[in-house]
Amino acid sequence: MALTKDRGTPQRANDLRSDPVAAATMIYAGAIVMLDASGNAVPGTTATGLSARGVAQAQVDNSAGNAGDKSITTRNGCHRFLNDGTITRADIGASAYVVDDETVANSDGGTTRSALGTIVDVEAVGVWVDIA
Repeated sequence: MALTKDRGTPQRANDLRSDPVAAATMIYAGAIVMLDASGNAVPGTTATGLSARGVAQAQVDNSAGNAGDKSITTRNGCHRFLNDGTITRADIGASAYVVDDETVANSDGGTTRSALGTIVDVEAVGVWVDIA
């Protein structure tokens, strides 16, 4: 049903999210974090079927643990990542795709990469990507 009066829409403070970390996984602070098919956090990598989650706010070492033994806090929003060399200003508004946990590209690499978010700006030092 559509609104018929003002509504106080809930929001999450600072766009923070918390997710269980996949088994045998190390995620570094500042890394691109994706969710695997089970909903567990993994570092960004060239792979399909991953869902964008955000940027790791601290290092989490679950390399000796089972899925969910540790959790990670991520922040979505606009962040700067390394450019694999394919992204130009002509790509602003298009999707950025994950190459690794700090690098993005302008294509899915022949259906080998998952989307991260929308390219917002391109600078000499990197690419600004908005992760929803």
